Amino acid sequence: MAGAIIENMSTKKLCIVGGILLMFQVIAFLVGGLIAPSPTTAVPYTSVKCIDIRKNHHKTKWLVPWGDKPCEKLKDFDEAVSRQIEANDIVFAVHVPLPSKEMSPWFQFMLFIMQLDIAFKMDNDLKENAEVTLDVSLAYRDDMLDDWKEIAHAIEIRKLKCTFGSPKTLESEGRHYDCDFLPFMEIGSVAHKYYLINIRLPVNERKGINVGIGEIKDIRLVGIHQNGGFTKVWFAMKTFLTPSILIIMVWYWRRITLMTRAPVLLEKVIFALGISMTFINIPVEWFSIGFDWTWMLLFGDIRQGIFYAMLLSFWIIFCGEHMMDQNERNRLSGYWKQVGPIAVGSFCLFIFDMCERGVQLKNPFYSIWTTEIGTELAMAFIIVAGICLCLYFLFLCFMVFQVFRNISGKQSSLPVMSKARRLHYEGLIFRFKFLMLITLACAAMTVIFFIVSQVTEGHWKWGDITIQVNSAFFTGIYGMWNLYVFALMFLYAPSHKNYGEDQSNGDLGVNSGEELQLTTTITHVDGPTEVYKLARKEAQE
Repeated sequence: MAGAIIENMSTKKLCIVGGILLMFQVIAFLVGGLIAPSPTTAVPYTSVKCIDIRKNHHKTKWLVPWGDKPCEKLKDFDEAVSRQIEANDIVFAVHVPLPSKEMSPWFQFMLFIMQLDIAFKMDNDLKENAEVTLDVSLAYRDDMLDDWKEIAHAIEIRKLKCTFGSPKTLESEGRHYDCDFLPFMEIGSVAHKYYLINIRLPVNERKGINVGIGEIKDIRLVGIHQNGGFTKVWFAMKTFLTPSILIIMVWYWRRITLMTRAPVLLEKVIFALGISMTFINIPVEWFSIGFDWTWMLLFGDIRQGIFYAMLLSFWIIFCGEHMMDQNERNRLSGYWKQVGPIAVGSFCLFIFDMCERGVQLKNPFYSIWTTEIGTELAMAFIIVAGICLCLYFLFLCFMVFQVFRNISGKQSSLPVMSKARRLHYEGLIFRFKFLMLITLACAAMTVIFFIVSQVTEGHWKWGDITIQVNSAFFTGIYGMWNLYVFALMFLYAPSHKNYGEDQSNGDLGVNSGEELQLTTTITHVDGPTEVYKLARKEAQE
């Protein structure tokens, strides 16, 4: 009777906790959908063709498209031909942002992609596999009257991928090629108010530089940055969630240290998962508002990589610790086959990220995809990581199948147990299935919301209410995985409740000091848990 009452109380508490977590999950989605604006904004820029007739093109001179000292402009290239201005004397200038606006540190990052407007001409056709060489410079200032200060200068090569939908005849002259967008620049902070981009297309026929690239009419850029309003909501969520996870982590580890045994592998992995979640949550981004920290994008990628590696490792170890067989798995070395692909895949993605965003810390115009060697190297890392991920999921699916098969076999032994003891084990099995269901639901919601955010226009409008789908995806999924880690530590913290002496020696058949655990194969100084004893007995039979 006492065991049934305890189990009913436990189930009731579980339902209450589940309801509270579901409420916070809904709030996380609503915060992004109703309060936050769209995560990013894309701003189109058309370059202004400036004339630079200075000898040797001195690099400290900046050509500004508008403002207090604008450059001398060209209307089009026909004017350049009529004035006998050479291609090497033309600079494409772009001022960021547009007139009467300012950039802000709340924008967090800037990503630029480039599109070239190339016209077809019979005597200047675009050759196959053409490459365009760009002499690019980036500068900043914080006041309209200040001098421009250089951030970066580089000579970059981009491959042109263009198609022409009409026959290449005299009648088609002047029509534009349909060219793919080109990666141009990425910078991990927006610490200044104004930015200036100068682009030159140097021509050297002897060396074959910018020869056979067609007749370039214009250079267009699209600048993408994070919205300041979304950044504030994102920072607020991080600031709120950090102490929440820290508190449950302290409580969880305190419960473990009060035990008479050492922490077991599953408990250590759950705690490590909490640490990795806290590592993501800590809102160090607040410092990016006052400091020019261009490495924040790379740092964010590393933090996310650590968390996902720990999450994937936890799922493997969680299944293994609930296998209910004779194998001793309370050691990380017992999972090397399953955890190995995670380590290899994570390392490959880390190297790829360092080759891309790591180099961009010095040269924001760099892209690993612009050269054949870089593309092959990047694809190699991604393919290896993809193979490791496939191997991991094969191992995981096989282990989940084994766990459910073993649980089904063990359930046949439950009817012969006393009522209290049977309820205890049914509770353990229920909690395992409950957590597996929650895990699948979290993974499914992540995939579904990602797909929805990609195929929709970014917002839904119901009457006077506008829901930002993309913002809801970011805040909702981020809150969901925080709640998932919170629930793990709450549900799998060791319980210190025990039955009285009479109940222990009677109904349950366990030692009076035997605590109720949610894990199933834990061995400690007082002897193995009852589920582990049951598993060994069934295996021997």
